[in-house]
Amino acid sequence: MDARSESEPTAMKNPTVAERRSEREMVITRTFNAPARLVFQAWTTAELFARWWVPKSAGLKLVSCTMDARVGGGYRLEFDVGAPEPVAFFGRYLEVTPHSRLVWTNNEGGEGGAVTSVTLEEKGGVTLLVLHDLHASKDALDASLGSYDGMGETFEQLDELLVTQ
Repeated sequence: MDARSESEPTAMKNPTVAERRSEREMVITRTFNAPARLVFQAWTTAELFARWWVPKSAGLKLVSCTMDARVGGGYRLEFDVGAPEPVAFFGRYLEVTPHSRLVWTNNEGGEGGAVTSVTLEEKGGVTLLVLHDLHASKDALDASLGSYDGMGETFEQLDELLVTQ
């Protein structure tokens, strides 16, 4: 017998799964209860991206977000980390296929910066997102492992945004 009261929600959150696939690769998967076009828009529109990307628990403030989501276009994210100057993350888009695929560089790491791809596959209004980071070396991935800790919270924030779209 189910012990829940009728007023309790029954929906479960979709899990975020992070997996190191090789010495240089990290893959994150998550299903979103939204069409791929909305998920893609949240990844490529600066105003939307800024609302969900930074985990609230991280204590970081995204102070600037610019995106030109086209092949050859760039992005730049600046964070207030309590230092005199903001910390910037930036790169170029290598592939932009509306509603299904994005690939970009992470140039702040110089030659050691990862290349990130996000693929979206929609079935029945539900979208499977696969984020794949390919690092230049094992050491580069090892150094960035902590950055994946907040992905579950980040994607929960994306879930919240998608409900409002």
